Amino acid sequence: MSAIVDAIHNLGGGSKQEVGVEQPLRDNPSFVLRGIHDTYYEDRAIPAVGPHDVLIEISKTGICGSDVHYHEHACIGDFVLGEPMVLGHESSGIIVRVGASVKTHKLGDRVSLEPGVSCRTCPACKSGHYELCPDMQFAATPPFTGGTLGRYYSLPSDIAHLIPDSMTMEDGAMIEPLAVGVHSVSNLAGVKAGQIVAVFGAGPVGLLCMAVAKALGASQVIAIDINAGRLEFAGNYAASSTFLPPPLEPNEKRMDYSRRATGLLRAKLGLPERGTGAVDVVIEASGAEVCVQMGCFLVKEQGKYVQVGMGSPDVQIPLTSLATKQATFVGSFRYGSGDYPLAISLVASGKIDLKPLVTHRYEFTEAVEAFAATKDGKGRDGKGIIKAIINCPK
Repeated sequence: MSAIVDAIHNLGGGSKQEVGVEQPLRDNPSFVLRGIHDTYYEDRAIPAVGPHDVLIEISKTGICGSDVHYHEHACIGDFVLGEPMVLGHESSGIIVRVGASVKTHKLGDRVSLEPGVSCRTCPACKSGHYELCPDMQFAATPPFTGGTLGRYYSLPSDIAHLIPDSMTMEDGAMIEPLAVGVHSVSNLAGVKAGQIVAVFGAGPVGLLCMAVAKALGASQVIAIDINAGRLEFAGNYAASSTFLPPPLEPNEKRMDYSRRATGLLRAKLGLPERGTGAVDVVIEASGAEVCVQMGCFLVKEQGKYVQVGMGSPDVQIPLTSLATKQATFVGSFRYGSGDYPLAISLVASGKIDLKPLVTHRYEFTEAVEAFAATKDGKGRDGKGIIKAIINCPK
């Protein structure tokens, strides 16, 4: 048993939690946001564990763009920081307490956290679209003040997803952003083998969307970004071809630019506008207005366009282009039913490798530096950051 416990610990667990043996709980140091660039460490109360819940000792937490946005602006759209909030929502951990009615989990189980608790009774939840629940309590999202950048976090057991021994705890933390890709590419776009998929934005979510498309059998995965370094990474990771859009010409209107850039993309890659060989699915993961416009021009007749990136709330789109092609335009928000299990399966089966995306690692006491580096896009080593991971509190 001691060898198994040591192996679990070496894979990224916090304490050596022996299966079936309840260990004493410790303090709960947490990384808290109070306002713009105003963070501090606080020992918070250990979350309560209801009969259907599990208490998880956090092992690894990834920094998401939304975490950085809250750190920089204390809000995202209508989600405005009203009181101090623990940051973090991309996490893995080890179960240290099990509710009395839980039959599916046990002490010592390794899990990936799905960090949003819906009401489970509204029409959205009842229809199977719990990601649209108006009363969702999502980690590190106001008005909810909980987050996973601490020692302990509690969840209903059905959204504490078991991960196999073949996956590391860093893999487990990366399941959250991968589930965003699964939701958009598989659940909403329904990508099938042989289709051509174009992904705008080669940040973490865009890269994971590319990985999902490739894993589902897309015949061509096109990466579009204005950062040549990210495009190079995408080409080595999951994209089969890349495109670096040209610069905007003096006095050129954005819509005219988007139409021109789309034409250049088609010409470079030999893509027709319609029919066989045209782009079946567009995944927009940047939020940039010109990328939204390009995607609308690029998608084929009766193709699918999925908006994942959150950019400006007011964007001009070429509506006629979408309408005359009868293309489907759909928004994508977080993840829903079945997305986490599929994400875990794709990693466990070896169809997606998450390890290349984790480029930088920080201790819990280095959280301030980790956030600053993620915002700047470079670590202390001078290398570009794709995904930074923060280790659990010691």
